[in-house]
Amino acid sequence: MSKKTSFHSICRWTFSPGKGGFVPADMRPQWDGQHLSTAGVVKIIKEKIAPRLPEWIQLGYEVHYDTEINEQNVAEVSDALTDAGVYLAMITPGAHSHFAYGGVASLDPNERRQAEELGVRTVDLAYGPLKKNWHPDPKMAPSFILWNGSYGYDLATIGVKQMYQNLKESVAELCKYEAKQGGALYIGIEPKPNEGHPAMLLPTVASALLFFRRLEEEFGISREKKGVNKEFGHTEMIGLDHVYDTVEELDNNAMVHMHLNSQGYNDGITLGGPGRYDIDHGTKITGFNIAIAGLIREAGYHRWYGHDMLVRAYDNEEQGIDRVVRSILSWEACAMAAAEIDTKALMTALAERATGKAEDIMRNAVVEAHKAFNRLYQA
Repeated sequence: MSKKTSFHSICRWTFSPGKGGFVPADMRPQWDGQHLSTAGVVKIIKEKIAPRLPEWIQLGYEVHYDTEINEQNVAEVSDALTDAGVYLAMITPGAHSHFAYGGVASLDPNERRQAEELGVRTVDLAYGPLKKNWHPDPKMAPSFILWNGSYGYDLATIGVKQMYQNLKESVAELCKYEAKQGGALYIGIEPKPNEGHPAMLLPTVASALLFFRRLEEEFGISREKKGVNKEFGHTEMIGLDHVYDTVEELDNNAMVHMHLNSQGYNDGITLGGPGRYDIDHGTKITGFNIAIAGLIREAGYHRWYGHDMLVRAYDNEEQGIDRVVRSILSWEACAMAAAEIDTKALMTALAERATGKAEDIMRNAVVEAHKAFNRLYQA
């Protein structure tokens, strides 16, 4: 029996030689800029990742403009994607690589203007030379994600209010520009509470949801195809509940993309957890993730699952590739387990306050997910 296609996207930035800072920056020398290009990563995906995945998985690619993809390399990357049968799943303006004083929210008019121009050029690249790499189904069109990493500040002043207003105005103009190009992209905010700034605008899923409502009220921006790219680890960084985040996203019809990763700790094996830096483990098998898989299955979400992850500081290249495979299969295992839960029995137990029985149902689902992972990985 054939399974429904599952769409997973792999991030260019996962394939780095090393994080640097307090750990080696050259642990994987074959992945440095001299040896591995953005098109070269697509070749790795085609040759070393795709063959290890079930046939029902369709792969996509995620890139930052203009550090990973730009006008100079776009033709090469586009040809590599076509050759590999991989679609453009997500593109994002890499403003954090250029702007340290607020980006499009900046109180410096020059920085703000330059950041706005970066966003426009990103839209142009997506609708221009990369258009042939979109999935043919309009519902699978790429996500255009605005990560809040450049919307940071470190001083508590009344200026924060003007930064927020600048952000609304700039994003509203970008949405209008994208609409003129066709309005086909799915635009999402990726919230993060901090890092690399002590504080950042739009730190949570709830603030991102409110942001688009304000754009609609103030600037007439339609909320269709607008929403959130929830990164699991960002919610976990500050101890919030990514299960409830999912409920709010779905209730607002605002789930446009997902970044499946983990802050660690909640699987009982991998260290990390709230209050740490952004660790970016791959997807883990947890009861939380099975619950989320059940929620989006019930809601009919059928878009990209992005794997925004870093391989471990001590991994070599082959181990790094294996981390990506494990992340994808871990989510598939969670989804399989969620599909097998007796929802009627679960809801009956909760209605009867028989939470021990409900816990048993979820605990058994975790066990079944681990079994499913073993089958998929060993296959």
